[in-house]
Amino acid sequence: MSDRRPLLAGVELGGTKCVCLLASGPDDIREEVRIGTTTPEETLAAIQAVLARWHEREAFAAIGVASFGPLELDPDAPRYGCIVNTSKAGWTGADVPAPLRGFGAPIGFDTDVNGAALAEGRWGGARGLDSYAYVTVGTGVGVGSVVRGRTVRGLGHSEAGHLRIPRLAGETWPGVCPYHGDCVEGLASGPAIQARAGEPGDRLEPSHPAWNEVVHALAALLHNLVLTTAPQRILIGGGVVGGQPFLLPRLRTALVHSLNGYGAAPAIVEGIEAFVVAPGLGDRAGPLGAIALAEDALSGR
Repeated sequence: MSDRRPLLAGVELGGTKCVCLLASGPDDIREEVRIGTTTPEETLAAIQAVLARWHEREAFAAIGVASFGPLELDPDAPRYGCIVNTSKAGWTGADVPAPLRGFGAPIGFDTDVNGAALAEGRWGGARGLDSYAYVTVGTGVGVGSVVRGRTVRGLGHSEAGHLRIPRLAGETWPGVCPYHGDCVEGLASGPAIQARAGEPGDRLEPSHPAWNEVVHALAALLHNLVLTTAPQRILIGGGVVGGQPFLLPRLRTALVHSLNGYGAAPAIVEGIEAFVVAPGLGDRAGPLGAIALAEDALSGR
C-alpha cells in the first residue's frame, strides 16, 4: 500500500521554474508546488518555506534535489552542492542543498537530467534496462546517462548537450551557447531555434529549413551517445522534441544514416522505433527524478 511507504520531498530546480513534490512514489503525490526561478536567495528561501510547511505537518523521511547545473557533485569537495560556471545569471556559486540541511533528513543531490533518467528507469520508459540515456531539449540540451544502474560520474558529471559536432555543409551560423557557440545546445535548443528562425519552434512549419540543423545536431548527439555510453535505449523529450511530433521519426532516420552500419548499428536499425523513444513519464520525469533521488538517499545508494 502506498501509505506504508516513506514520505519523501522532491525538489526539481530548473532554469525558469522549480517544482516541489511531496510524495511516497509516482502513484501517491500528496502535494505539488511550483516556484519561479529568480535569484538564488529568493528561490531557495521559497523552496525552504514550502518544505518547512510540509515537514511541520508530517515529517518526510528524505529529500531529493535535482538541479540545473553544472554542479559540484563530489561529496569531498569544498563546494559540494554548488552550481559552478553556469550561464544562468547570478547562480554561479549558489549552494543549492544548504537551506535544506536543517530538516535532519538525508539529501540526494544530482543534476535534473540524471534525476529524470533515474525516474525513467524506475517507473517509466527505461524499466528493465540498466544502461540508457535520457535527453531533454528545451531551454537547453541536457543528457542523463545511466550505465549499469548508476548515473555517470567522474570529474564532474556528463554535459553531453555541449558536445562539439560537425556542422552541416555550408552552415556558418555561430550558435547561441555563450561558452561554445555551435555546440549541440547552441544549435538545437529552444533559444537557438528562435535566434536562428526569428520565432519560436512551435510557430515553425515542419518544412522550415531551421529544423535541418536541429535534426543534424541532435542526431550527432545520439550518435556520440551510442558510441560512448552504449545505451540500450535513448529517451528524448523536452519542449522542443515533445512539441514537434515530426522530429522523432526524423531523428531515428538521421541516426541510422549517421551510424552507417557500424558496431551495434544493425541491432539499432532493426529496433529503431524502440531504441529512440519519447520519455515514458513525459513532463513528470523531472519532478519524479527528485523523488527517485530522495529514495536513493534514504536507502544509502
